[in-house]
Amino acid sequence: MLDKIVEKTRQRVEQAKKNKSLEELKEEVRKLEITDDFPFKKALSGDDIAIIAEVKRASPSKGMIAEDFDYIFIAKDYEDAGASAISVLTEPYFFKGSDDYLKEISENVSIPLLRKDFVVDEYMIWEAKLLGASAVLLIVSILSIVELKKFLDLAHDLGLSAIVETHDGDEIRRALTVGAEIVGVNNRDLTDFSVDIENSISLRRCVGEDIIFISESGIKTPEDVRRLKENNVDAVLIGETLMKSDDKKAMISELKNG
Repeated sequence: MLDKIVEKTRQRVEQAKKNKSLEELKEEVRKLEITDDFPFKKALSGDDIAIIAEVKRASPSKGMIAEDFDYIFIAKDYEDAGASAISVLTEPYFFKGSDDYLKEISENVSIPLLRKDFVVDEYMIWEAKLLGASAVLLIVSILSIVELKKFLDLAHDLGLSAIVETHDGDEIRRALTVGAEIVGVNNRDLTDFSVDIENSISLRRCVGEDIIFISESGIKTPEDVRRLKENNVDAVLIGETLMKSDDKKAMISELKNG
């Protein structure tokens, strides 16, 4: 499945380049203000565990999650409930996301946004900046060490943070080698889609306290959040649990304080 997503993403990027060249995209981005305050990283740097709440319509493992999908209303609910940041899916084929979701949410909330997509080309990082993101996702398992370093440096040059996503100790070592400041551990095995938050707990010791550590996938209960916090996890990225909740504000409060 991962290979299919990556291949479809590459095709999507090539089509986007036909509509707007990389140089044209760069010219648009250079008109924007680029600062070095990195609001996404700052939002995850507090004393309490931070919640990155995800706007997510579907996933390959679960299919359609939200038929009724008022993404702006959902994002505002997340902000009002005290989420530290919002993750927005922009991959259209497997996750039913859209660049428009990110752009419009960025115009309606003030907390930082992660463009949740499978970055395979520098074009997507320039796009993320133009769409209003404060961070991008770099997945170690789909990028060479050269690409990882290049994309991370570009993100930082554009004032974007980057979650460097890993699944095991070897991938964490690669992330740290290129200078990752934010390391995410995906608790979902992308080969069979099984999920276990113990993956984050066991890998936390591989990352120094000066690196922001995020646990992703499979976080469903206040007990999960509490256990991760007790093991020095700095932030959690939660999608399905929030998207399936009828009262997202109450769910975030419960996860934070339950």
